[in-house]
Amino acid sequence: MRRTVGRLYSIADHAATALFALEGARAAVAADLDLLGILVVGFSTALVGGILRDVLIGDVPPSAFRSPSRIIVALAAGAFVFLAAGELDLLPDELFVLFDAAGLALFAVTGAQKAIDHRSNGVVVVLLGTMTGVGGGVVRDVLLNRVPAVLTGDIYATAAALGALGVLVATRCRVSAVVALSIGFALCFGLRMIAFTLGWQLPHAL
Repeated sequence: MRRTVGRLYSIADHAATALFALEGARAAVAADLDLLGILVVGFSTALVGGILRDVLIGDVPPSAFRSPSRIIVALAAGAFVFLAAGELDLLPDELFVLFDAAGLALFAVTGAQKAIDHRSNGVVVVLLGTMTGVGGGVVRDVLLNRVPAVLTGDIYATAAALGALGVLVATRCRVSAVVALSIGFALCFGLRMIAFTLGWQLPHAL
């Protein structure tokens, strides 16, 4: 069972890496960056959140640097966007919102699960799950010289926090790790897509 959970965690983490690298690279293309810029922004979007999480829980060197697989996935996704930018522009924006929501949910739940595995307290689990989901996007926006979308746009970090909280509560209820991850994923992905569809936002100052 533990081996199955570990394999599921690895698959989810690599899938999220690919999805976020695609999203970050597309933003770099839209900003008219060159090949190196596209690769750097895609890499940062995909991996910075997990690197920060690992450093904060003392899991060093971060998992992204202990194996080349995540780096290869992130760079390959960035290169794919560079080569297929014209074709990707023909796809509907809603499809990429779907991909981004899936990546956010995967990173939020895997981040929370790793924090749980390192015996972090509940508050830290939610914070690190959220950071894993949104940290790369914050760095992406800083590199592109814009206010981080997570601070101004649709409900995003809140969805990541809900997903991480779902993993925490489910784990405390002693359900299996697979079920806990699935619950957290459904909560984060569901809230993010509902918020996008209905235009939900957190309140702004008057």
